[in-house]
Amino acid sequence: MTESGLIIVDKPAEWTSHDVVARMRRLAGTRRVGHAGTLDPMATGVLVVGVEKATRLLGHLALTEKVYTATMRLGVTTNTDDAEGEVTATASAAAVDPAEIHKGVAALTGDIMQVPPQVSAIKVDGKRAYKLARAGEEVALAARPITVHAFEVLDVRPHDDVIDVDAVITCSSGTYIRALARDLGAGLGVGGHLTRLRRTRVGPYDLSTARTLDELAAECVILPIGEAVAAAFPRRDVTAEEARTVRHGGPLPATGLGAGPIGVFGPDGELLALMEERGRSAKALAVFV
Repeated sequence: MTESGLIIVDKPAEWTSHDVVARMRRLAGTRRVGHAGTLDPMATGVLVVGVEKATRLLGHLALTEKVYTATMRLGVTTNTDDAEGEVTATASAAAVDPAEIHKGVAALTGDIMQVPPQVSAIKVDGKRAYKLARAGEEVALAARPITVHAFEVLDVRPHDDVIDVDAVITCSSGTYIRALARDLGAGLGVGGHLTRLRRTRVGPYDLSTARTLDELAAECVILPIGEAVAAAFPRRDVTAEEARTVRHGGPLPATGLGAGPIGVFGPDGELLALMEERGRSAKALAVFV
């Protein structure tokens, strides 16, 4: 039986997240494979893949903080907000001062409301926005609250009528980096889109532990589910009696470990469950034994 755990993939460009899952099903020898947090085909970098029981972690891991390196081009607008779309408008960015760019970046940092790209997987009346947009329909997407913890400009590179801005972004789940590029350009009055995106971290998992598909074909490295949970969530070790309660899906008294999932481990170090504290009790989100 295939070991339950996580595989940290360094996704190549031009592959969809689903393509990676299909490859990992073959490499891991099981169909029970999923991923946390979709990456667009253009993007590269950290894609967290779950195998067997670890697929039940993915929805919780998808909600963790993420870090990206990106290049945003000012002066050109596309219908997808990235380089894969069709150009819809151009405006010379030659007169844009770097100080204005830094001011625009500051306005997009912190707790903000963001309208997702028209070409996205957001559902509108039960249909994916990208399908409606590609059918020529105008899609009205509501702004959503996101948090951009840090938006650091690494370099500003003018050439001809465009400016390329290299940046590192640390953000909450649900943040569209291409929408940040669009909004930065719009705020400067010249338009903008994303030309390069690399995800360098998802929660505690970064490029230092990621493997390319070729490397995984040579050796499929699976992070055991217990280690994966201990790295990503607060840990609670319980007694043998409490472990019996958890195994049967019962609640435990809260210990004040805070909001969000908590990894619960038995006296022998075995992962038992993910639990969440609600008021005075901790209730199971997923039981693994």
